[in-house]
Amino acid sequence: MKLSSLVYLDSALQATAQQWANRFKLPCIDGSLIAATKPKALQRFLLAQCAGEGAAFVFVLDRHGILLYAVGGENLLSIRADFYGPTVTYRRKQGGGKGQMIAKAVGVRGGVHPWVLDATAGLGGDAFVLASLGCRMTLLERVPAVRALLEDGMIQARRFGLAQDAGLVEVLDRMTLVEADSLNYLRQVSVAERPDVVYLDPMFPVRTKSAMVKKEMRVFHSLVGQDMDADGLLTAALSCARYRVVVKRPRTAPALVGPSPSYVLEGKSNRYDVYSLEKLPDGLNTSVAA
Repeated sequence: MKLSSLVYLDSALQATAQQWANRFKLPCIDGSLIAATKPKALQRFLLAQCAGEGAAFVFVLDRHGILLYAVGGENLLSIRADFYGPTVTYRRKQGGGKGQMIAKAVGVRGGVHPWVLDATAGLGGDAFVLASLGCRMTLLERVPAVRALLEDGMIQARRFGLAQDAGLVEVLDRMTLVEADSLNYLRQVSVAERPDVVYLDPMFPVRTKSAMVKKEMRVFHSLVGQDMDADGLLTAALSCARYRVVVKRPRTAPALVGPSPSYVLEGKSNRYDVYSLEKLPDGLNTSVAA
């Protein structure tokens, strides 16, 4: 599937839409007249933009930012990077804190907030959780369309935070998005730029039972595909990290090719394979806004 076009749903967004369209060399289409219509009408409109192309992706810009729609299936499915909606806000303010499994895997504890390089950031969900817990985060995402969603999600969240939520701004200040291929970055990082922890969440294998996969994840799989170099990422990460590498995997999936994990934290559906290189020192806090 490929990117087909960019549609904006508010005439006031035309200039911003054109900038995004130019970045991806896409046609920029005015969809403001169908903005208030029913989803089926929007689906027909987007399908018309992909005429002759079969299944495709369309960027849609509305007043909340950029969405990526998968066009051509039975239903109109979309994904967006969200850092200030009700669900993520509740987890940030009322979640399990340092007791969350991801926090334990990375090594967050009282007075310890490591600098984490998320080498497969995706839509930034895990990085945002760790930043909320006080970790300085460097995010890498090599798929341009996904990186655009992530970049715009951070912009929209900062705009909201500056107006209504200072705590959210502090979290975003801990997140830095870097435009780079993860494998090359890990192999070329300087000594001074070596992170405390490298976090990997390679694309999960596609399950055969479609009911077991959320519709949004099917969109993501069709866009990103599988991380065929995930094993190479592990090798590079082990050479890059100062203290540990953490790999998120489906609970029943095999470990990445390489050395065995030092230990495993297992949940109901996912697990974290932890590769310890050196003990995280007490008082480690590289957060820029903790």
